[in-house]
Amino acid sequence: MPKTLIEPFRIKSVEPIRMTTRAERIELLEAAKLNVFKLRAEDVLIDWLTDSGTGAMSSRQWGAIMEGDESYAGARSFYRLEGVIQNITGMRFFVPTHQGRAAEKVLFTAVCKKGDVVPNNSHFDTTRANLEYLGIEALDLVIGEGLQPATIHPFKGNIDLQRVEALLKDRGAQIPFGMLTVTNNSGGGQPVSMANIRAYAGLLKKYGKPFIMDVCRFSENAMFIKMRESGYANTPIKTIVQEMFSYADGATMSAKKDGMVNIGGFIVLRSEEWMDAVRNVLIMTEGFPTYGGLAGRDLEALAIGLEEGMQEDYLRYRLRTAEYLGERLEAAGVDFVKPTGGHAVYIDARTVLPNMPMQHYPAWALCNALYLEGGIRGVEIGSVMFGKRLPNGTETYHSMELVRLAFPRRMYTQSHFDYAGEVIAEVKEKADSIRGVKITKQSQFLRHFTCECAWV
Repeated sequence: MPKTLIEPFRIKSVEPIRMTTRAERIELLEAAKLNVFKLRAEDVLIDWLTDSGTGAMSSRQWGAIMEGDESYAGARSFYRLEGVIQNITGMRFFVPTHQGRAAEKVLFTAVCKKGDVVPNNSHFDTTRANLEYLGIEALDLVIGEGLQPATIHPFKGNIDLQRVEALLKDRGAQIPFGMLTVTNNSGGGQPVSMANIRAYAGLLKKYGKPFIMDVCRFSENAMFIKMRESGYANTPIKTIVQEMFSYADGATMSAKKDGMVNIGGFIVLRSEEWMDAVRNVLIMTEGFPTYGGLAGRDLEALAIGLEEGMQEDYLRYRLRTAEYLGERLEAAGVDFVKPTGGHAVYIDARTVLPNMPMQHYPAWALCNALYLEGGIRGVEIGSVMFGKRLPNGTETYHSMELVRLAFPRRMYTQSHFDYAGEVIAEVKEKADSIRGVKITKQSQFLRHFTCECAWV
């Protein structure tokens, strides 16, 4: 077979992109208060802000939408999705939610209390915010390699088991459950090995703590296991997925990722112990337990999307796409989190802008530069997202300054990636002219979504 890995799909419908000039983008970014979240999507050439709900659905999914049962209670679309999720996860108890942060909010409200601590490899922004809003400490315990962008390790998303056990010994009474994010979004979309999942589950069981996985990208994680972990090369993806879930007591998911849909999420649990509390919170915030804030058509599309997301040809193409852009950046001398993750490439802003002080937010500055240079919208995974302004006015800073370029599923072609590679190379050449920013307005939680900035 040829070495070129083609898209395992054909394009059936297209959406035009409005081409903008640099002069226009300067004005647009100023109007957005130097925050790319505030840009209108129509003013973005390549939108890699997130892979959450931004991909293209298949013809099978669009066909299934017409079969959606919009009954308020007991819709057949719910039972169809329930069967698919039970088959994949091996867990009996399931409720849908409108997206992942809703699943987190419902579960944490039902199960946790103020003063608790929840360990994870790395909490992503909404997970952390949902915990901290309730007065719960979100503790990141990823292995050391996971905080070193240039270090090569096959499973940089692994949780540090020694630190977990020390926490369980010291503060076990405060831990309602342990979490694990697969793949590890905050740390570069890096996978977690099956051995690490198994060992973490065993450690939590030893101390009598449930194990909850954040499974937004479980299919991509399974593909990494197949490609990199001994003993899985000939194992079907679905079998790997089912083994991953077999070690957990429950899971939350933003189905807008590996569920291949534009909206949706869920909670799934092995035991009925928490279900009454979960359903009560769900009814108050999301809707009746058989629709959970979704239309019946959304449930139908998700039932198909979960299966399509596990197709090996698609996953091989998806992971290769990130790897391809990584090769383009390597050739241009642009450093990034290595090896490339499943859903995104994460540029190491501190190496592109080595002379920019942390208080000028290098990753945020680089995000702005990518938009100005080529109309590319990424997202900062750095000190604006994960830092804080303390009551005394001082700032805390994140351990890494990354710019995530997250790829919507089944949406962009190789030409878009070639264009992006050229733009990023141009930005690196102009690094000395890139300006930092200061935050002029911010919210208490998730400040990166709405903050306003000015040039330093």
